[in-house]
Amino acid sequence: MTVTFEWRGAVRNEEINQLHAEGFDHAYVEDDWTDMLQRLSPGWVTARDDQGLVGFVNVIWDGQVHAFIEDTLVAHRARRQGVGKRLLAVATEHSRAAGCEWLHVDFDDHLRSFYIDACGFRPTSAGLIQLR
Repeated sequence: MTVTFEWRGAVRNEEINQLHAEGFDHAYVEDDWTDMLQRLSPGWVTARDDQGLVGFVNVIWDGQVHAFIEDTLVAHRARRQGVGKRLLAVATEHSRAAGCEWLHVDFDDHLRSFYIDACGFRPTSAGLIQLR
């Protein structure tokens, strides 16, 4: 399988919504990703194979030196092939080029090996308040 990666790649709401539902195991919803990306993100990375979108990661930021990884998604058919790792590498490269000094990520414990071991993030202390 050949996968191409693109920073700020063209993407349709329907395909991100489908990938999001698959990746986070929830019902399909009709979020307006194109609007959110344009308003809130300095960039995102798309991964495509010959069947369409197989990966996506969003980079959001504070407008200065802190960027944040959100919504790392890889389709079931493309998992365990390095797609997620490459998504994060492209996001890291472009966040650095945009002048960001820090790239943050939050993740569930079962993803620790991916983010820490495979992608080079280092563990930090953080806090979280669930609002809903």
